[in-house]
Order: sequence, then structure tokens, then C-alpha cells
Amino acid sequence: MSTIVGQTAVRQRLLADLRADRVPHALMLCGPEGSGKLAIAVEFARALLCQHPREDGSACGECTSCKMAAKLEHPDLHFTFPIVKASKIKDAKDAISDYYIKEWRARVLESPYFDLNDWLEDMGAANQQATYYVAESDNIQRKLVLKSNQGGRKVMVVWLPEKMNQETANKLLKLFEEPPAGTHFIMVSEEPDLVLGTILSRTQQLLVPPLSPEEYRQAHPPKDERLFLDLFIMLMRLAYQRKVKEMRAWSEQLAAMGREPQKHFLAFCQRQVRENFVYNFHQPELNRQSDDEAAFSRNFARFINERNVIPITEELARAETDIAQNVNARMVFFDLTLKMIVLLIQ
Repeated sequence: MSTIVGQTAVRQRLLADLRADRVPHALMLCGPEGSGKLAIAVEFARALLCQHPREDGSACGECTSCKMAAKLEHPDLHFTFPIVKASKIKDAKDAISDYYIKEWRARVLESPYFDLNDWLEDMGAANQQATYYVAESDNIQRKLVLKSNQGGRKVMVVWLPEKMNQETANKLLKLFEEPPAGTHFIMVSEEPDLVLGTILSRTQQLLVPPLSPEEYRQAHPPKDERLFLDLFIMLMRLAYQRKVKEMRAWSEQLAAMGREPQKHFLAFCQRQVRENFVYNFHQPELNRQSDDEAAFSRNFARFINERNVIPITEELARAETDIAQNVNARMVFFDLTLKMIVLLIQ
């Protein structure tokens, strides 16, 4: 049974192409974070590898290939994704995604609705930025030049190709353009404009639209969001009341959290600012809020308006960047509270 939320039209389009035998050798699923692109990619990869597909083209779920693919252990199902060297990789020439395949499978099997911050946390990234090292291009080629283990197709799922630098991408151009027979690349991109143009031109792009608010909540069950909401409410109330002493205590509380939760919290705040601004338009179908979030917005939304929505969002984003760059968290969060005092009254 599929675990994908919504996106019926996209999935039907892919299966129709599969039934008609017109699946491109390089497909790129493009869309916003949280829309389920990776979930769709994995489901479609299973359909491509299935030995006895259903009438609609979907995977049967019962054949040997399906059972292996369900565990993400099919020998002809490959994954490549941005990584950090961290402690387990000593040299860039050895920096390939295979070092993290155990963590990758665990993360995808838990839920394919995760983001780059989740993945960085899984890798123990500290303050490193995830990327595709040049060694990954050789790793991909080694895997795909081999004959299919099961005698059928081979599938390579490429997560966030926009994280691929030019040197790595250039080494893969010919492979993307003329892959071995029966080989399919399924790329999953949130920022296709950042993908090297020569790679982008070799793919067929398919837009995966945002989920509806109800679908989004179903696909992304709350993770620390009750705590984050409480902290967001406290920040806004203390800033509005100009309680500087309490704001410093709030900053200390945030500073005591780990760097990844701090980044998640600041991303959560940016979403809340956006949701509160949209709340003012009285079109509930545009909001993606829990009942608790909506209850707070009923009284708070009026403080987020055309004059301050962008400056507040920018300050939160700047704080997130500072935290990612290991700037002193106490300073970052206390400065943020002081700026909120000014911005909330605009």
C-alpha cells in the first residue's frame, strides 16, 4: 500500500508514461520542500523494477523485486545524495554517499517526508554543508556500467542535484545524456534553477505541486512543534510587552538547545509568520496550521502586516544562517528578541 499523501495527478502521469513505455532516461521531479517528491520517486522506482506490475502500471508489492525494493535493498535500485565528510570519511577522494547508505535507508523508510536539516542531523554534520564530492561521480558510473543484477531496469534516485558542484556534474554529463540501456535517473529537486544548466537540459522536468493544508499535516506529523509553538508565542508576547529581562531568559533557553533544534525552531518561526500574514486574508484554505496554531493566530495575526512581514522573516532567516555558521547562540537569540520589539509595532 502506498504511503504517499495526495499527488494523484503526478503519480497517474508517471504510471501512464510507464504503461506507454515512454519513461525518459532522466526525469526530474521539481517542487517545494515537503511536497512528497522523494516519496513519489521511490514509489516510481519500485514500479520500474517490478517484475509483475499491476494493470495500472504500479508495483505489485509481491514479487521478489518489490520485496527487495520495499527495504530499499534491491541491487538495481541506487541512491545518491549530498553528504558531509564528518568523522567517518578522512579524505575527499573517499567521500561517497555509500558511507551513509545505512542512515539513508533508515531515514527514508521511517518517512520520505524529510528535509536537508533532518539529513544533516542524521549524518552528524556539525557545521558542515552537504555536497556531492567529485568521488561521487565515479561511484555513480561504477554502479551503472554493470549489468542489471535482476535482468531488468536499473534506477538511480538523485536527491537534491542542486547540491552538485560543477566539477562533479560535468563528469556525469555523458552518463546523463547516454545512460546504459534500461537505466533511469530520477532526480528530486527543490531548486532546479540551481542545477547546472547542462544537466537540466538533459532531463524531463515534472512539477510536483504543494500539498493542501490537510495533506501537509498528514504527511508531516508534528515534531517538537508544540514546544516550538510555545516558544514562538512567548517570543512574540515578550517582545510586544517589552519585557527585556524575560526576553534574555528566553534567549538562554533557546541557546541551551542543540544547533539543529535551534535551526528547526527558526524555520518554524518563519512558517508561522507567513501563516499569520496569510491568516489576515480570511481564506482558510491557504493556511497550513494546526488547531493550536490557528487559535493563536486569531488574536495575533493582525500584528503581522504588509509593513513588517518581510523584515521579520528576513531577521529570522538571518538568525538561522548565523546559527548554521556557529555564531554565539545567546547573542543571536537575544539580538533577535530586541529586533522583534521594533518590528512588531510597525
